[in-house]
Amino acid sequence: MVLGICPQHSKRFLRSLTKEKLLEAKHSGPRLCIDLSMTHHMSKKELSRLAGQIRRLYGSNKKVDRPFWICLTGFMTDSPLYEECLRMNDGFSSYLLDITEEDCFSLFPLETLVYLTPDSEHALQDVDLNKVYVLGGLVDESIQKKVTFQKAKEYSVKTARLPIQEYMVKLQNGKNYHSEILAINQVFDILSTYLETHNWPEALKKGVSSGKGYVLRNSVE
Repeated sequence: MVLGICPQHSKRFLRSLTKEKLLEAKHSGPRLCIDLSMTHHMSKKELSRLAGQIRRLYGSNKKVDRPFWICLTGFMTDSPLYEECLRMNDGFSSYLLDITEEDCFSLFPLETLVYLTPDSEHALQDVDLNKVYVLGGLVDESIQKKVTFQKAKEYSVKTARLPIQEYMVKLQNGKNYHSEILAINQVFDILSTYLETHNWPEALKKGVSSGKGYVLRNSVE
């Protein structure tokens, strides 16, 4: 709660403060890019899920102390996903973020990009304000891994995976199901919590639900 503000001004004040923080992130980082260039094969149901994830990610970003500047790339304004975002996400057209039809690989210098993909050999160590972190806008787990990793390799862009293997262990479960593939809003929650706390276990706890079949190491010792 912000002290010393009249109740009737507080909402407006907080809105302008949020706007200020978001615009600051645009210039000085951190920056997050959602690569939406792979959505043309998606079903209506998958598009709805992705539009919902974008809404949750944006909502979380507005609430954090240190927001990311968000860029939706490869995003056509005449696409079914755009229509779905307008239909499902209240106020989508006035979201404070960049929307561009350009691909992230042509928009940013390649050396600044880090494509987050579960197939990477490199665990993410830190969140660097000079880098642009890229998340693949896909919801089908079966293709998500291969596609994002291949795409990054094609452009010789650095890749990283969340350090789930380093800080978490597989939990025995009936289905023997273990997945490191998260929704984009869950990945965002991990990145933003890490930026705030510089504590990976705390950050991973925020985004990796027990349904993924992983728990923090210390919780099973």
